[in-house]
Amino acid sequence: MMTPLMLPSAQLRGDRIARLNLLAAAAMLATASLLLILFQLFSLQASFQRNLHIQADMLAPAAAQAMRQDNRLAAQQLLAPLAAAPHIRQALLYSAYGTPFARYARSSIDAVPAAPRNGLHIDYLDGSAAILKALPGGGALYLGASLAPLYASLAQFAAFTLLVCLCAFGLTFLMVRRTRTAAQHAENHLHYLAHVDSVTQLPNRHEFNDALAYALARADRQDSSVGLLLLDLDNFKIVNDTLGHHCGDQLLKLVAERLVVILRGTDIICRIGGDEFVVIVEPADDSSEMASVARKILAVLAAPFDLEGHQLYVSASIGVSLYPFDAQDVATLTRNADTAMYHAKHQGKNRYAVFKAEMELRAQRRLRMEANLRRALQNEELYLHYQPQIDLRSGRIVGVEALIRWNCREMGQLSPAEFIPVAEESGIIVDLGRWVLQSACRQAALWCKAGLLDSLEHVAVNLSACQARDPGLMDDIRAILHETQLPHGLLELEITEGVLMDNIHANVELMRRLQETGIHLSVDDFGTGYSSMSYLKRLPIDQLKIDRSFVHDLPGEGEAIVTAIIAMAHSLHLKVVAEGVETLQQVEFLRTAGCDNVQGFFFARPMTAAQLTALLLERRDWSTRTILPA
Repeated sequence: MMTPLMLPSAQLRGDRIARLNLLAAAAMLATASLLLILFQLFSLQASFQRNLHIQADMLAPAAAQAMRQDNRLAAQQLLAPLAAAPHIRQALLYSAYGTPFARYARSSIDAVPAAPRNGLHIDYLDGSAAILKALPGGGALYLGASLAPLYASLAQFAAFTLLVCLCAFGLTFLMVRRTRTAAQHAENHLHYLAHVDSVTQLPNRHEFNDALAYALARADRQDSSVGLLLLDLDNFKIVNDTLGHHCGDQLLKLVAERLVVILRGTDIICRIGGDEFVVIVEPADDSSEMASVARKILAVLAAPFDLEGHQLYVSASIGVSLYPFDAQDVATLTRNADTAMYHAKHQGKNRYAVFKAEMELRAQRRLRMEANLRRALQNEELYLHYQPQIDLRSGRIVGVEALIRWNCREMGQLSPAEFIPVAEESGIIVDLGRWVLQSACRQAALWCKAGLLDSLEHVAVNLSACQARDPGLMDDIRAILHETQLPHGLLELEITEGVLMDNIHANVELMRRLQETGIHLSVDDFGTGYSSMSYLKRLPIDQLKIDRSFVHDLPGEGEAIVTAIIAMAHSLHLKVVAEGVETLQQVEFLRTAGCDNVQGFFFARPMTAAQLTALLLERRDWSTRTILPA
């Protein structure tokens, strides 16, 4: 599996801090050692001076007595014990006339000092000290000493102090090193958590942003290009919903392994969230090379995945963008690849799309549409049209279907085929569907009170996939029917076959609850959703609506399919409505095949409530339009 990119900035910063800490510790220890050595020097110096004064004071009375008695032998014997004091180099007794009276010298080379000065004097450069003390009765005592013992003691202390300092620094170094090692491990772990996807072990979104920015900077230096592929697994949510998130994670791992195997070692593969992966390709010569990489990815994902006894087929929608041709920065390049990916999804999935400028315009239009759609309800920009449904036997209007329309203040009149998918993707469809249901029921209640629905069996309202999953749907329907006082039997809800099969068990339960309240149910766009016959006979429905794509091929290629649908529906005691009827030939075929009701431009286009009210008041008989002229 691909190893994540490691950015050295944090590690270098940590190493720099560790070195600064060591330097600070060394400076503090050196300063402390120097201060201790200086303190010891002053202490030894004071002790040395004190010892000289004591020795001079001890010798002074006896020396003065020997000089009064003019006893040179006694004076010499008095000075002789100084040999036991290693720091004393020589001692002299001066008579009252300043002439030497007695002398002790540790070495014969020590010369008699010339004109010594009174008091204590120390010469650090020469390494000697001397004291001249006046004796009572005249004369003086001179002691000359060496500083070598003081220096030796100071050197020993300094060596011991430096040794302790080095040991302390060594311990500090070990502690800093251990702390730095632990911190580095923690940093690596945090880096792993922050930059590596825990499921696939691929770099995550944060690492992707850094890697892409680095790749773009390198492309600028080398005057090359960078390709970005953003792929989203199609229908991955179904795997999570049916097999569980554990199987979903295992599938993501298998997908990541296949991607790593087929791509080059220089390509960077990241999982940026959910079921989305990105591939950074550099250098990327042109869009044809990127298209080749996209085809390789689609091909490797085409083989089934063996997962806990299941064979899963996974496809992907891939968006391709190229730097610097499609964008000049990371955010724009990523957004363009995402735009191209959604274009591929809208084109049918399991394909790739190379970014083009017009895709961005469509994406911006979609954003504007979504923003305006959220305000449309408050701004009263939405309204309903109604399209009649005609009974082929009686020629009477037996039902109407409520169809939403939108005249946007900013964007003008918009087709439901354009804004309904946006509403479904953004979740606005639930509020939109509630408004349609409430408005249609209010209008139907007005028609009912006016006695215009005596021949109508129902008013049909479409139910979206999001509404079917809304736990508050039943409460909304009950509240609207209670508010409008519309008889439950006049309301018909249409659910497309695709929505119905999306979560068949939950939808069957919902339809049973709806039917228990007296509401009629119809399966819309029948023939396009791959519904199972075993499920169809268990569904609590009243009607099937043949999709307009089959009606369009009448008479001709669609005859066999339409005839089979009508026969099957009647065998299950279901009524059949054909929508999208536009020609008399289509009407004649459907009447002959036994279709119950029809709906389409041949009879009436969708119209406002006022126009339909006039049509209902007219009580028109449409039977003359359902028979071919002889």
